[in-house]
Amino acid sequence: MARINTNIPSLVAHANLGRSTSDLVMRLQRLSTGLRVNRGADDPAGLIVSERLRSEMRGLQQAIDNSERAGSVIATAEGYLAEVSDLLTSIKALVVEAANSGALSQEEIEANQLQIDSALESITRISSTASFAGLQLLNGALDYTLSGVPASAIGAVRVHGAQFGGNPTVPVEVQVIASALTASLFLSGNIAGSAGALPSSVTIEVMGNAGVQTLSFVSGTTFANVIAAINQVKATTGVSASLVTPGNATSGLTFNSVGFGSNQFVSIRRIGEGGQFWALHDAQDGNEMQRAVGRDVRAIINGAAAQGSGLRISLNVPALSVQMELSAEYAQTLGAARSFDITGGGANFQLGPSITATQQIGIGIQSIATSRLGGSELEGVRYFLDSLKSGQPNSLLTGRMANASTVLDAAISEVAVIRGRLGAFERNTLQTNMRSLQIGFENITASESKIRDADFAAETAALTRAQIMTQAGTSVLATANSLNANVLALLQ
Repeated sequence: MARINTNIPSLVAHANLGRSTSDLVMRLQRLSTGLRVNRGADDPAGLIVSERLRSEMRGLQQAIDNSERAGSVIATAEGYLAEVSDLLTSIKALVVEAANSGALSQEEIEANQLQIDSALESITRISSTASFAGLQLLNGALDYTLSGVPASAIGAVRVHGAQFGGNPTVPVEVQVIASALTASLFLSGNIAGSAGALPSSVTIEVMGNAGVQTLSFVSGTTFANVIAAINQVKATTGVSASLVTPGNATSGLTFNSVGFGSNQFVSIRRIGEGGQFWALHDAQDGNEMQRAVGRDVRAIINGAAAQGSGLRISLNVPALSVQMELSAEYAQTLGAARSFDITGGGANFQLGPSITATQQIGIGIQSIATSRLGGSELEGVRYFLDSLKSGQPNSLLTGRMANASTVLDAAISEVAVIRGRLGAFERNTLQTNMRSLQIGFENITASESKIRDADFAAETAALTRAQIMTQAGTSVLATANSLNANVLALLQ
């Protein structure tokens, strides 16, 4: 070829050199950044997938951080509660000591009361000051707020968790489907030859949840006197007596457990000689028996069967975890629905990478102020822990040690339950959530790395090839550009 206007070999060499140079630049970029995909042109589909994976990775990492911080909040609250528990047990020792009034002077009992006052003030102070990064933990700020609770039917409500799902309130409806019963036995009042009285002498053993007592009655003892004798030892047996119809001795006697529920029982047994007339029956179906047990209330909460224990009902489902104490009257009223609303509150923890109800968990932490702990209904009045203070109904100076002990036991149980719930939430929810999220984070990171990160072994091999091709292309282009110079020989 002797044409000089167009150098085809030079064009071919130049084009190949350009490709080799581009390949070299790409290899250098990948090795310098460590990424196989630096821009969309490198791998459009891979870029889309890797960006989505990166978004999931950031969400997972933040969810892990959220769980760790939630664990710190729960651990802090539980630490404060442990101190409250110690204070309550110290008060328990003081109450039990004060009950030993035959060996303690009045001054010593007053000194015990001063210690109780100081401990109660410390509990209230902890309730007011327990915080985490400015977040109040135990003063009720993290408890759920309720509206419209029917006080005549529901004495106490504890909401442990609720999912609002974007709704402003969570409605709660309660309906009793099986009434709560005390353990009950029946003695007929129409005994032949002695209506409303005992026809012969009899000795009976009265046993209930609180203990056992033996009582003896002579012939002709009226039912009123039998009732008075049994009720006199009610505190030591847990069994009370009354006429079936007030004022009508011939209506018969009923012997009832003090409390409601399947854990309550009444056992009345004739012992020794005499009293062959003594025959007790089940007050419900008339079968002859010596021992009866109570029955737990059964109810439906928002259409789901609740678990009953005496007058208490509880429901624990993902959407709602709640515990209620029903009044005795309502717990024996079938079919009547009562409702209230959960209007807000609670501590909401975001434990997943997506902001959805399924990846959020709410938990309520009740106030531990002395005016909220230990709610116990005694003789128709509900008392709280602050009733143990000086000047209050259950202080040591009033001599009502049994009432003080009952309220205190309820407070100790409440704090223990709160600690248990928080501990279970930390262990079974937060810790397992962090472990599962970490596994997901590791796997997604590996997948994103497979798509986006450069393989240095392959890239260094490709770099060597690109360098050789570039150098060879440069040499070839120089040779191609010198080919047309041979035409000068024809002009000589």
